[in-house]
Amino acid sequence: MQLLTPSGRRVTAATERESAMEAHVADVDMADLLAMYTDMVIVRRLDEEATALQRQGELGLWAPLRGQEAAQVGSARALAPDDMAFPSYREHGVAYCRGVDPVAVLSLFRGVTHGGWDPTEHGFALYAIVVGSQTLHATGYAMGVSRDGGGCATIAYFGDGASSQGDVSEAFGWAAVFGAPVVFFCQNNQYAISEPTIRQSRVPLCQRAAGYGFPGVRVDGNDVLATLAATRWALARARAGEGPTLLEAVTYRMGAHTTADDPTRYRDSDEVASWAERDPLARLRAYLAAQGTLDGAAEAGIAARADEFAADLRRRCLALPDPAPLSMFDHVHVDESGHVAAERADLAELLAAEDDPPPTAPEPSPAVLPASSPRAVSSPSAAAPPSAASSPPPAAPSSPAPSPGSSAPGSPLAVGLVPAGRPVAAPPPQSPGPEASCPR
Repeated sequence: MQLLTPSGRRVTAATERESAMEAHVADVDMADLLAMYTDMVIVRRLDEEATALQRQGELGLWAPLRGQEAAQVGSARALAPDDMAFPSYREHGVAYCRGVDPVAVLSLFRGVTHGGWDPTEHGFALYAIVVGSQTLHATGYAMGVSRDGGGCATIAYFGDGASSQGDVSEAFGWAAVFGAPVVFFCQNNQYAISEPTIRQSRVPLCQRAAGYGFPGVRVDGNDVLATLAATRWALARARAGEGPTLLEAVTYRMGAHTTADDPTRYRDSDEVASWAERDPLARLRAYLAAQGTLDGAAEAGIAARADEFAADLRRRCLALPDPAPLSMFDHVHVDESGHVAAERADLAELLAAEDDPPPTAPEPSPAVLPASSPRAVSSPSAAAPPSAASSPPPAAPSSPAPSPGSSAPGSPLAVGLVPAGRPVAAPPPQSPGPEASCPR
């Protein structure tokens, strides 16, 4: 389903479904589209800045979303304040539209927080790293709000790769049987890391919904207007008690799966170039320019706003403090359980020991060997008297060096220290072989 062509023109010869979807965006004017374009520009700038921060060692990892801005902004702008979104780990654009501070998202990838935001405040759950698990969470939450009679809906974001997970199949089954008010939003970005969609399914992913007894719709995920319309339609079904819907937003992941991935190993440049011609930002920009809504001055203003956003994002990300070690226990349970309290106490004791390590035994003085020994070592307490300093010691017979890892008799034995500062016993000296014995 498409409402804007890749060249930025409104679809005129619409299908019956597209005509029906038009009604769900009849209220969208040029100002709304300009606002969504601004969102998409800022979200792309967020992605670029986060990628740069990771490359500079300031983030441990990053999951880029470049190319998926229309799918995320269009669907997120369809949500009501009371709706609940359940993301995977790439929905940075949805997080932005739901009012989550982008620095809170970066704090997760910087490793200084357990999650970063309050899900109930923003209607946006924490990122789900376990692939596909969020569809179960969304289904259960939807069943709960249905029983409460709240009139809201949930949306679960996942990718084409997650559609092959058993959790997603289970979520489909439960949502269908219980009529849960949930929208399953699949961003088909063509690759599950390096596995193309064509090796996961022989039919469009949206057709899987029919086997569970609810509708599935395929939408152009690079068309923000079509995505907005389809998501509004699916959410209206959910709120009306008509059960779940599967939306397959066909898009393309322009960047890597994560910053630890090299996409050039599994896709060619011609494929990437063909999808670049369908860039979601270029599509909406062309339409707004043709309508006289976006000129050079307006575009420069949006770009300046995005640059200011990125600079502030970087500054605040670099200023994030490292968490106190004991803070990891703060959000395990609402009321701390006994075993969590015990683990907290154990860690506190270990940390205290590191701050005030116990005294260690003094380093032993090296053993003094006869001057004739080939392994004799110098020692301040065994220095030769001044009168003998000019007389060289008698030549010692040559003998092979001890084998690596062995301790020669009489040689100094180092005393190791464990990280907490406690001495460990040195190994006992090994008996010398006949060729390595000292002359008596």
